[in-house]
Amino acid sequence: MNAAISGFRILIRIAFLIELALGLLFWSGNLVALVPVHELLGLLLVLGLWGLAVMGAIARIPPAVVAVSLAYGLVVPVLGELQGNLLSGSAHWVIQAVHLLIGLGLVALAEWLRLLIRGRQAARLQSTEGAK
Repeated sequence: MNAAISGFRILIRIAFLIELALGLLFWSGNLVALVPVHELLGLLLVLGLWGLAVMGAIARIPPAVVAVSLAYGLVVPVLGELQGNLLSGSAHWVIQAVHLLIGLGLVALAEWLRLLIRGRQAARLQSTEGAK
């Protein structure tokens, strides 16, 4: 389980750094041809978040956190697909900023899931050692 959690964490961190770099390039009007790569990496971010949510459910973290993580994972691609049609013109930067904040939120949520899972694992380990 720890290897899977570490794998999801690495996937999310690397994909997000690349996403951030691509997003900044797109924002400045450069390399727009790489938007499909950005979309694919966004999908990997969502899959990583969902993977951690499943690991959290297995570890028995609060079900509400798992549910929020799964729902949040739906918001990311929906906003990504719709953002081109929202607030066009000079106000479009607002949608771009919201898209960035949603991405940052995904990474923060993934880190929180990881901490909750590790905390649950530590509590179980402590309770089994105390029972000996």
